[in-house]
Amino acid sequence: MLVTFHRVRYALFFMLATALFVSCQAPQKPAPAPQSISAESDYRPVSTIKDIMDSMVDYNSDWLWDAVSTEYSSRGIIDRRPKTDEDWKEARKHAIALLEASNLLLMPGRAVAKPGEKSENPGIEESPEEIKKLMDADRASWVMYAHGLFDSTKLMLDAIDKKDADMLLDLGDQLDQACEKCHEHYWYPHQFDAQAGTVPPGAGSDPNHQFSDRFERKKQEAVKK
Repeated sequence: MLVTFHRVRYALFFMLATALFVSCQAPQKPAPAPQSISAESDYRPVSTIKDIMDSMVDYNSDWLWDAVSTEYSSRGIIDRRPKTDEDWKEARKHAIALLEASNLLLMPGRAVAKPGEKSENPGIEESPEEIKKLMDADRASWVMYAHGLFDSTKLMLDAIDKKDADMLLDLGDQLDQACEKCHEHYWYPHQFDAQAGTVPPGAGSDPNHQFSDRFERKKQEAVKK
């Protein structure tokens, strides 16, 4: 009876050891890859690129440009610049909003404009359909221009964090150029083309045009007011 018990115990030990050996030799299944958080389905874009430009990019960039300025009026010279902690906090809010707007412009699945929306100045400004063609044909350039907006705004944010009004003023030109380079590529690529017959074919745009239309826009807005 004792011998039988030892045999049973030995057999159980042998079976357990064999099972443990087999399980160690079996290939381990790889851990499931974590779900991506950047899949296009994660985003729910509603606003168009035009919406973001009108409500976020134009609004916040104009605020930053005007944050440090000198105005000559009938009341005398008005020198504007952030002075108090609250002034600088307000400036920072606009810089952050503009930074993140550059990321929103790159969000997958975002339309250029609403269906049926037309250019406000046909013949000068490209239609939404033409702008989309340009973007789809060369995504890398669209990313480059959006990053240019981000980079120039980030420099302004750094100046704001240092509470350096003079630096903020100087950096406004870089922001202006970042905006205008993108506009010239997508929004009105032919606005500054030389008139037919004024330059040899292939000579390019009129070299005498003003690089930026921002000041002209501001002048027109002032007249409307």
